Amino acid sequence: MPSSFPSSDLVPTVETDRLILRGHRLEDFADSLALWTDPESVRFISGKPSTREEAWARMLRYAGHWSLLGFGYWVVTDRMTGRFVGEVGFGNFKRDIEPSLEAMPEIGWVLAVDQHGRGYATEAAQAAVAWGEAHFGPIRTACIIAPENGPSIRVAEKCGYREFQRTTYKDQPTILFVR
Repeated sequence: MPSSFPSSDLVPTVETDRLILRGHRLEDFADSLALWTDPESVRFISGKPSTREEAWARMLRYAGHWSLLGFGYWVVTDRMTGRFVGEVGFGNFKRDIEPSLEAMPEIGWVLAVDQHGRGYATEAAQAAVAWGEAHFGPIRTACIIAPENGPSIRVAEKCGYREFQRTTYKDQPTILFVR
C-alpha cells in the first residue's frame, strides 16, 4: 500500500508562512507515536502517555474523520525542513461532556515538546480556524482545555475562542471555549 494515503483530495493542504498542514501518511506514525507517548506532550490532554495501539487508533480515527465528515486533523510540518511539528485539526469525538459539543466541530492541537515556544501552535490553529470558517461557514466551533494549561488557553484566545463554561470531562476540571 502506498504511504501517501489518505489521498490528497480527501485532506486539503494548508500552508502558512512557516508551516504546512497536510494529511497523515503511514510514515508519520513514528512521529505521531513519539508525540503521544511523551508524558510532557499529553500532560494536559489525557494525563498519561498513549500506548502504541492507542496512537495507531488515533491516526486511523483522524483519517476516518476526513473520509466520513469532511474534516479532521492534519500533521503540522516545518515548511522549510519538512520536520514534524505536531498535529492540529477539528474532530467530532462524541464526548460524554456537558454541555454537549455535538453540534460543534471541536478544534485541538498538540505539538512536540521541542517545538514549543515558537508560536507554531498559534500559527497552526489560526490556519485551521481559517480553513474551518471557509469550510463550515458561520457555525460555532469549540475546544476544551485543562484550566492549568495556560499556553493552550492563550492559543485559543488568540484564535478568537472565549471561555463559555467550566465543566468536567472524565472527572477532570475542563474549560469549554467557543468561537
